[in-house]
Amino acid sequence: MVPTTHQTDRPRLGLALSGGAGRGIAHIGVLRALEENRIPINAIAGASAGALVGGCYAAGMSITQLEDMAQTFRWRHMGRIAYSRLGLQSNKRMESFLRARLPVTRFEELRIPFAAMVMDLRSGALIVMRDRGDLPFAIRASNCLPVLYAPIEDSDGRLLVDGGLVANLPVNQTRKLGVEIVVAVDVGGDGARFMNTPRTALGVLTQVFVALERIVSNQERGNADLVIIPRVGHIRWDETKRADEFLKAGYEAGLESIDKIKELIARHGQIANRTESFV
Repeated sequence: MVPTTHQTDRPRLGLALSGGAGRGIAHIGVLRALEENRIPINAIAGASAGALVGGCYAAGMSITQLEDMAQTFRWRHMGRIAYSRLGLQSNKRMESFLRARLPVTRFEELRIPFAAMVMDLRSGALIVMRDRGDLPFAIRASNCLPVLYAPIEDSDGRLLVDGGLVANLPVNQTRKLGVEIVVAVDVGGDGARFMNTPRTALGVLTQVFVALERIVSNQERGNADLVIIPRVGHIRWDETKRADEFLKAGYEAGLESIDKIKELIARHGQIANRTESFV
């Protein structure tokens, strides 16, 4: 595990992790590549699957623990049939799954600053959960895909759903965590080469969500200093049993980006030093 750095001569680097259901497992491969090459991670913001991986990592789970979780995770760990007219299932089970595994469960206790993207269903506004509060609840809310899962209500009476619908690649929110460099990881950026004509209403809805999240991601991609895109376009979002393939694709994409990340760090460090020399 690479500790966060507080050196004033090194620019702070943050990760923006996209949503993408099972494809989010690729985020773990990217994290392994960064750790092995001693790239410091000073903040993380995530949406949906990105919030799940990013929140667990910020809480102190090791890469090995994350890999083990990915390889054993199944959709039954996330939801169960709901007695609600607002969704087919409840994802309350996901919250329990996380509480049993996270080293810490409060934002105040995280080793790395973290933000989870959530949407207020009534207003359609982005809610950024960070700094204080319950981490498993925030991750669960960020993964509450409408219709599939019933919205969840917070202590303020807001109905919360998947944040990927409004900030699927949270570059700007990562920068607001106080970093100079933002590296975005877009697990949906490789497209969906398997996609064909849907056969059910749920299939139609899924493809609508996919298209919407891609549009939302494209709006922020240009604000990142670097975008990493794992080659997972041939794998469906629900194929968690192919975890090893997701992990490998993320790791390879991360390794390919190491030199560029080091160049960014060096360049920002030089700019900071020049600025200080004029003060």
